[in-house]
Amino acid sequence: MLLIVIALFIVFLLLGIPISLVLAMTSLTYLLLGDLTTLMSSAPQKMFSGLDNFGLLAVPLFMLAGELMNGGGITKRLVAFAKVLIGHYRGGLAYVTVIANMFLASILGSANAQAAMMSKVMVPEMEKEGYPRDFSAAITLASSIVAPIIPPSMLFIIYGTLTGASIADLFMAGIIPGILMGIGFIIVIGYMNYKHQFPKSDRASLRDVFRTFLQVIPAMLIPFTIIYGILGGIFTPTESAAIACVIAFIIGFVYRELKLSSIPEILVNTVINTAIISYLIVTANLFGFVIAYEQIPQLVAESMLSLSENPLVFLLLVNLFLLLVGTVLDGIAALIILVPVMMPLLATYQIDPVHFGVIICINLTIGLLTPPVGTGLFIVSSIAKVKFERLVVAIMPFLAMAIVILLILTYWEDAVMWIPNLMKN
Repeated sequence: MLLIVIALFIVFLLLGIPISLVLAMTSLTYLLLGDLTTLMSSAPQKMFSGLDNFGLLAVPLFMLAGELMNGGGITKRLVAFAKVLIGHYRGGLAYVTVIANMFLASILGSANAQAAMMSKVMVPEMEKEGYPRDFSAAITLASSIVAPIIPPSMLFIIYGTLTGASIADLFMAGIIPGILMGIGFIIVIGYMNYKHQFPKSDRASLRDVFRTFLQVIPAMLIPFTIIYGILGGIFTPTESAAIACVIAFIIGFVYRELKLSSIPEILVNTVINTAIISYLIVTANLFGFVIAYEQIPQLVAESMLSLSENPLVFLLLVNLFLLLVGTVLDGIAALIILVPVMMPLLATYQIDPVHFGVIICINLTIGLLTPPVGTGLFIVSSIAKVKFERLVVAIMPFLAMAIVILLILTYWEDAVMWIPNLMKN
């Protein structure tokens, strides 16, 4: 019976049915075919328990903060500040794209949202300066994957609620990996710049640098407030999301770009995006219920232990598996499905749950860049008007660098855990 359900799962995915519906349909099919009336009666309670977690309150709040920042003119000010700093170097606008995405990562926390927004802003600007459109789209997409790594991060919030790992520790653990990922992409751009001699902009005057710096100071209040507040124990990650909303609302009016008339649309977008994630969590929790009933986590644990008892080999196998999963499953869905399966293995291999959380979240974020189902590829291809196959070719150097950084972080635990350990000490 389980084989029939797995086959249905694959068929539904190939038909292009949304993953949340696939999870619900396959779970209900399993319960009906098995005539498991007792489990069926407890299924609604299981679905509700997936949302009955205080940490998930941060998801709609950070989404609202992102919507308020978008409507408040924050993006163009961050890009303008990065451009006056390094835009005059050869290939400067490509570097600006990476740095601007790193700034925005601490505000949006969603790679897909960031890729969509930055594609509208940076790709036309880079093409106007003389950069190839497919390269412009590729660097915009690649640098957007730092969004779920640098805090705040939706993936870290969901991982923390699923595992009980400290969300504050996960946030702090994402800082160095996010910076390393940005540096890696800058190295790729430097190599490509050496080969292709990309254009450069005129050098900005000191007056322009100072003016744009003053304009961007209010925008930088959000990431600094979040990080300082969590580090100082002033508020929890969930409470920091509410603080971020308040600051974003005030900054939008300071910049005179956030209008009261746009608030209803911002709230509607927040509700829709939150509902999508919430429904996914509900259906994935039901699917996890089925997986637990079939004792699949125990089977996976036994299979892994039979392959190797070495934690280094285990982490390599996990990376390979998650990179493959990321090519066909959305990051949040994969996280919700796979984390309950893999968590029992961490104690066996003596792996820190926070370190593992960073590894799994980076893996699934890289999935946004990988064909055939990388959602980031479809989003940027559509917005930037670049053929899908050309974008896939252009993204390959950045994808290779992302995997190299992932392996470094996998086997260099101190790079991930240095800031969380510093907090504890």
